[in-house]
Amino acid sequence: MIIDIRAARSADTSVVRDLVRASYSKYVERIGKEPAPMLDNYASLIAAGDVWVAAEDGEVLGVLVMRPVEEHLFVDNVAVRPDQQGRGLGRALMAFAEEEAKRNGLWEIRLYTNEKMFENLAVYEKLGFEEADRRLDSGYQRVFMRKMIS
Repeated sequence: MIIDIRAARSADTSVVRDLVRASYSKYVERIGKEPAPMLDNYASLIAAGDVWVAAEDGEVLGVLVMRPVEEHLFVDNVAVRPDQQGRGLGRALMAFAEEEAKRNGLWEIRLYTNEKMFENLAVYEKLGFEEADRRLDSGYQRVFMRKMIS
């Protein structure tokens, strides 16, 4: 698997939006509404430099939304096209986020996920994240997680 991770460009906006919607659509019924990443303005996030894509042979297969916040890197969204899940693309994107954090002199990564996305909780725990808090935030029951990196 040769994956290129690059900053998203404005031309990627519709592909990114559609990939995220496809990736998160399975959670709509479980949560009772669209997950927050389905509602984001990807044109604005791409313009801000917060979106990265994982591509293979030029085809976008995964999306990472992240930004430095105070003294940590905040990972806002990791999404992999449904037909590409299970290949390790999400792990590759998270490894990329860790490298970006280090390059920026940040030694902690924070993220949150919906408490009903239990699959994500298990993945993040395997990646070394620990739960920091659970609470209602912006209308969603979220689990806040963090990982110190070295």
